[in-house]
Amino acid sequence: MRVVNAEQMRQIEEKAIHDYGIPSLLLMENAAWAVVEEIRRCLPKIGKEGLSGRKAVILVGKGNNGGDGLAVARHLVFQGMDVTVLVFAPLEELKGDAALNLRLFQGTMGKLFVIKGEKQRRLTRLALAQADVVVDALFGIGMRGALPGLVEEYVDEVNRTPGWVVAIDIPSGVEANTGKVYRTAVCAQTTVTFGLPKWGLFLGEGPEYCGRVVVDPISIPESYLMDEGISTFVLMDDDVRGLLPVRHLKGHKGTHGKGILVAGSKGMSGAAALAGRGALRSGIGLLQIVTPEGIAEGVDKSVIEATVWSAPGEDSLNEEAWPVILRQAEKAQAVAVGPGLSQNSQFRAVLAEILKNLSCPVVLDADALNLAGSEPSLLSLRNGRGPLILTPHPGEMARLCQCSVETIEGNRLDMAVAKAVEWEAVVVLKGAVTIIASPDGRAFFNPTGNPGLGTGGTGDVLTGSILAWLAQGVPPLEAACLGVYLHGKAADELAAEFGWSGFTAAEVADQLPKVRRTIEVRG
Repeated sequence: MRVVNAEQMRQIEEKAIHDYGIPSLLLMENAAWAVVEEIRRCLPKIGKEGLSGRKAVILVGKGNNGGDGLAVARHLVFQGMDVTVLVFAPLEELKGDAALNLRLFQGTMGKLFVIKGEKQRRLTRLALAQADVVVDALFGIGMRGALPGLVEEYVDEVNRTPGWVVAIDIPSGVEANTGKVYRTAVCAQTTVTFGLPKWGLFLGEGPEYCGRVVVDPISIPESYLMDEGISTFVLMDDDVRGLLPVRHLKGHKGTHGKGILVAGSKGMSGAAALAGRGALRSGIGLLQIVTPEGIAEGVDKSVIEATVWSAPGEDSLNEEAWPVILRQAEKAQAVAVGPGLSQNSQFRAVLAEILKNLSCPVVLDADALNLAGSEPSLLSLRNGRGPLILTPHPGEMARLCQCSVETIEGNRLDMAVAKAVEWEAVVVLKGAVTIIASPDGRAFFNPTGNPGLGTGGTGDVLTGSILAWLAQGVPPLEAACLGVYLHGKAADELAAEFGWSGFTAAEVADQLPKVRRTIEVRG
């Protein structure tokens, strides 16, 4: 599914209104119905009486977002709810469709109050305390900067309410293009967004405030939503299903691909083992691990399904590892370098040889990225030589870009895309919402995963998984998307059983074939 910034969404809506002829009031009405239907799904224990007798508070601003909220309020009154609307603007400032929906609501039995200052604080606090659902219709995707002072104080009250909080299009206080929150924002359990999801739902602090995201097209023609000028996407099951390689009846280990994993050092043999486990659980046919001779026996015992080749080096790989890697990589479909490697400066020369001389896809992770970060020109050796995938976390990305982590975190999408183009590489910028950026300027948000992945070894499993998809013939960009999505989904399945802590990287690896199978079957 495509993801847009605020300007792109406005252009789509204007095209639907002016070129296709959809009345803007109809779009607002469809948006309201989408929110009402989601409220019906969110509120527990709805029996035969439906929403009747439940209480709702709608917070309304003066723009179109407020107009959406007023339309929601009207429909909820007709559903039998006790509805209170709090308007944070003089009524005469509501214009166009928002003003019309104000008049329509005033013709119902619903209650409406204009919030002018502290005088209404007690009223608001009481209404919020009794509300089954609170709808945030204060500010839409056009908002920039911090919330106005008065609104900010009331938003803090909203965030303490026991009711279910539903945000319209995007939580107020979250910037639609960046996900930035300046001081505070509405913390929603559900966000119903219209047309297409917005960047800010996946960037910055956005994911912390939006809760579950529901996308409704509100009758905008699909052809408009499929605009080829949109180059940012969010991955979904249907997308990933189409990327999975097909296993043929006559397939064997040779047809399922050979991958080389260059990994491990003294004290870090587990990284090599976990990356190997991730590759094997992702269906690789033949896995060969190149690791220092000092730990080779231990790695061999840990990953019994792989072939382990020892290279000179008691504690870590050095410049003598290149002939071993070259020999094993001659018939390989992909090579991954980095998990648990250590930052032995002697290996930098080997990394240069790998980038210059191997034509098969190469994945760089962990210490391979740190070595590249110590010599920024190293990545340019790959240009035109073969596909390259980089899998940095924000700290590694900052070292590669010679900037601060704060700069990376504040500009995740822009930095990932810019560097993917500059380095002619697929960049997997890991984080709460991992971004996969392509050298052609496209970017993909990954919605799967949870804080349970914040434990040692999970990144190694991801590297092994990507290696496996490459070895099975999946193109680099698609292999990165496939690896990231399934890796996160495996963690989500584990979190459903254990919560956000307590499961291990090895368990994430073991869950990979299960989530793959689930996606295949549901297709």
